[in-house]
Amino acid sequence: QVQLVESGGGLVQAGGSLRLSCIVSGRTVSSCAMGWFRQAPGKERELVATIRRTIGSTYYADSVTGRFAISRDNAKNTVSLQMNSLKPEDTAVYYCAAAKGYHGVSAFEYEYWGQGTQVTVSS
Repeated sequence: QVQLVESGGGLVQAGGSLRLSCIVSGRTVSSCAMGWFRQAPGKERELVATIRRTIGSTYYADSVTGRFAISRDNAKNTVSLQMNSLKPEDTAVYYCAAAKGYHGVSAFEYEYWGQGTQVTVSS
């Protein structure tokens, strides 16, 4: 059984930083692409960042490029999202997800999801 558990969300002022972590069990994080998505109230779930299976290359949404960084720790089987220079528009529930294959930029390419962690950025 594959399980993903996020942590690290919270309330932060604009310009601040947070680090989200995702502990994965039942699947190694190096065996598939891993991604972070977010969903704000009234909006669709959107991709924030993804890291490919083998070469570890990363992809970011334009809105977070230069501010967020995704990484994985194969030894700990975790995926993290470092978020800097946070803005009020970054407020959302953030989800960790495991892809079906080696790469994925759309939600339908991901088959396992965490329960989400709330990030709130105050102005």
